Amino acid sequence: MPPTGNANFGWVQHFIHHLAPNGLAGYVLANGSMSSNQSGEGEIRKAMVEADIVDCMVAMPGQLFYSTQIPVCLWFIARSKKNGRFRDRRGETLFIDARKLGTLRDRVHRELTDEDIARITDTYHAWRGDKGAGKYEDVAGFCKSATTNEISGHQHVLTPGRYVGAEEVEDDGEPFDEKMKRLVGKLEEQFAEGAKLEKAIRKNLRGLGYGR
Repeated sequence: MPPTGNANFGWVQHFIHHLAPNGLAGYVLANGSMSSNQSGEGEIRKAMVEADIVDCMVAMPGQLFYSTQIPVCLWFIARSKKNGRFRDRRGETLFIDARKLGTLRDRVHRELTDEDIARITDTYHAWRGDKGAGKYEDVAGFCKSATTNEISGHQHVLTPGRYVGAEEVEDDGEPFDEKMKRLVGKLEEQFAEGAKLEKAIRKNLRGLGYGR
């Protein structure tokens, strides 16, 4: 039973119940739905994972909505992962971490570009085996095809960040010691510039009759 006062998994189970044998469903839910263990939510999520109906999880960036700045996640549910429409995905779930995507249009609102949306959808379509979608590959920091056993090892938490790993950083070839000396030198310059600016601001404030 879903907890009283939070209908997230009530709605999820309602739609699962009404799915056709080969049906698919998608949900937009608060991020807490991926990891909450309150009032039996963890047990519901565990049952969904073990029933092998969680097809894809997408973590979205914040500030996508005008009514709230909180980030959300997308759930994609497949009643049957071997239905002939796509490849056999039994025992697998795709995780996509899209939190870094999107462009700020103003101070409080972010929009996904057509390229951002295409990157997410193309990744999902390639993974599930849509015709003409290309070959899927895991991308560190962005997407990962995880097994049910891997998800069990994470206590059935479905947060993509737990699975996709860290984004690979290209080696610029600069030795670590040299890079640290260069960065520390640059930081010292910035400290000195900051001190000069502070001195000038204090002088101006005194000229206006403020400050000491």
